[in-house]
Amino acid sequence: MKKIEELKTIIVEKPLKLDCGKTISNFPLAYETYGKLNEKKNNAILAFHALTGDQFVTGKNPITNKSGWWSHLVGPGKAVDTNKFFVICANVIGGCIGSYGPNSIDPNTKKKYGTNFPIITINDMVNAQYNLLEYFKIDQLFSVMGGSMGGMQVLQFVANFPNKSKTAIPIACTASHSAQNIALNELGRQAIMADNNWNKGDYLEGENSPDKGLSVARMAAHITYLSKKGLQEKFGRKLQERDDLKFSFDADFQIESYLRHQGSAFVDRFDANSYLYITRAMDYFDLVKQYDGNLSNAFKDSKVKFFIISFTSDWLYPTSENKEIVIALNAAGANVGFIEIASDKGHDSFLLEVPEFLKSINNFLEANYINL
Repeated sequence: MKKIEELKTIIVEKPLKLDCGKTISNFPLAYETYGKLNEKKNNAILAFHALTGDQFVTGKNPITNKSGWWSHLVGPGKAVDTNKFFVICANVIGGCIGSYGPNSIDPNTKKKYGTNFPIITINDMVNAQYNLLEYFKIDQLFSVMGGSMGGMQVLQFVANFPNKSKTAIPIACTASHSAQNIALNELGRQAIMADNNWNKGDYLEGENSPDKGLSVARMAAHITYLSKKGLQEKFGRKLQERDDLKFSFDADFQIESYLRHQGSAFVDRFDANSYLYITRAMDYFDLVKQYDGNLSNAFKDSKVKFFIISFTSDWLYPTSENKEIVIALNAAGANVGFIEIASDKGHDSFLLEVPEFLKSINNFLEANYINL
């Protein structure tokens, strides 16, 4: 397993003023690349990861030894063909896989920041990642793309840098976090903070971490990534390796065992404080408010060609919220395409092998690649 310090990292020397008012500089930004940057440097795609993602988009993740989170989509000969495109992905600031986050060392105390780390926003994440364009000397990206929180970053990127990408693909996302999603994130945060081992975020120097709280947070969130129909078809009321109920609080049902597995596996690869910070950033995301209540103003100066994608069974970021983005883009006179893909896999559809999804992205990229 690779150590964090062995990962690809740039040190962002110039100051970055965060939305919370604090300024950071000389901070690490961990990233990974796939494919090759061409001579014109116009074939680069900046991929933004979701809440629990990282920079390891495809292939084998050296931290977890599992496949990258977009292995179905990105790679040689795949929908996002790395024989043609140069894909860049960074671990967001606030994350725990090499970028500046709660696990970073505070130069003043020589200890890990923990909850002394500054509150960050989606805007801060995007502004930090913009430094990768300067690092690779890329004047304009071919595309920016991402799903869920990654989609929020896509929207923020285009709003901040209207001429720095030729195309944009926001997937299963929203322009502002709903009350329901804020409530669900708060549930996860409270589960973490209720764990005695959390110790107000000061657990990083000790042997104990809030694994139980983080596991519950992951279980609760994972339910929201699925759909009722998908859960019913996969699990129903099937019992876990037995013929009858045990009349106990053990995992009688397969769905219970599945969620417990998801929770326990998650704590092995993610930091609880990072979960707090990143979910907070998602809750603070409100592109409508940033532009004085008119979302179309976020895109009025953009020449970017958009492709918005939603899924029928996604109740976390439903099609209605994706269509609000389409309406705003149309009002701004932007070039925008939209597709709602039929899938019973819920919000997680953008991470799974959904043929129409893969085909749609491939068709969009190929159509615009011709014009390179």
